[in-house]
Amino acid sequence: MLDALTLDQMRMFIAVTETGSFRAASTQLSRVQSAISHSIGGMETQLGVMLFDRSGHRPVLTSEGQALLADIRAILLKVDTMRARARGLGEGLELGISIALDPQFPVELAAHALKTMQDAYPSVGVRLTIAPMGTPIAALRERRCTIAIMAFDMPDPMIELEELAFLWRVAVVSPHHPLAIRAAQGPVITAAELADHVQIVGEDPSHLTQGRDFHVLSPRTWRVSDNDTKRVLILKGIGWGNLPIWLVKQDLKEGRLVRVPTAEYGRNGETVLRAYIAHRCDEPLGPASRLFRKSLVEQVKLGKIARP
Repeated sequence: MLDALTLDQMRMFIAVTETGSFRAASTQLSRVQSAISHSIGGMETQLGVMLFDRSGHRPVLTSEGQALLADIRAILLKVDTMRARARGLGEGLELGISIALDPQFPVELAAHALKTMQDAYPSVGVRLTIAPMGTPIAALRERRCTIAIMAFDMPDPMIELEELAFLWRVAVVSPHHPLAIRAAQGPVITAAELADHVQIVGEDPSHLTQGRDFHVLSPRTWRVSDNDTKRVLILKGIGWGNLPIWLVKQDLKEGRLVRVPTAEYGRNGETVLRAYIAHRCDEPLGPASRLFRKSLVEQVKLGKIARP
């Protein structure tokens, strides 16, 4: 009887599980409620187990339904991935691609890869969005981008991650700021000392990191949406903050910024992020997207990422 199970039944089962009711599942799937109830009943008969306890106001997964939930999700994921791969084999060139780029990643490398893609496929349009922290993942989940380059790892079975590179960041401050004068005097700066000064912090516009802070040491914070704004505020002496080394390398070389040596961030105030290139498993990359990805990976392998 297991061979009689259909993918449609499995999708209805997942819809009821995720929405919490047969009525909500029928709305999500644009099906009448009776069809949902009948399909789930048939699935239970074929499997020989009760999937939902219907004694209350809302259907609740039974222990058997809970045990089968992961298997059914895995089956649907494999089927969707297979279909996506098949579509990719038969599809032609994309009309356009959308890329979400984490601001920690060197935009110069992304631009080089885009130029390679444009030379091969000049008709393909590009939409490039700077997307900090959890925003690239949210964009992939919501199908608002084709490819994401991210420095924030949040595992998702529908998103395929490929490691790109390590990205170095450094704590910096204006040479006229009290922290710079303190740094010149000797030992590493303690977290308690940093807490006395404003820290310029990048903010995540997505909801994925709501209520969480990363590498924030000072209770006094100014929050900004991008690294360029953060850099300008730090150059003006308003506060200190972490920035990608590729963005401030020339500033450090020419003395416009100095490092903030603090043990909290490791040697010379440096921290390291891991960058990934990602796309949805159920939406295969087309020829232009694949070339962009290949060129970007090659740039990284050539050592084009700025290091300490």
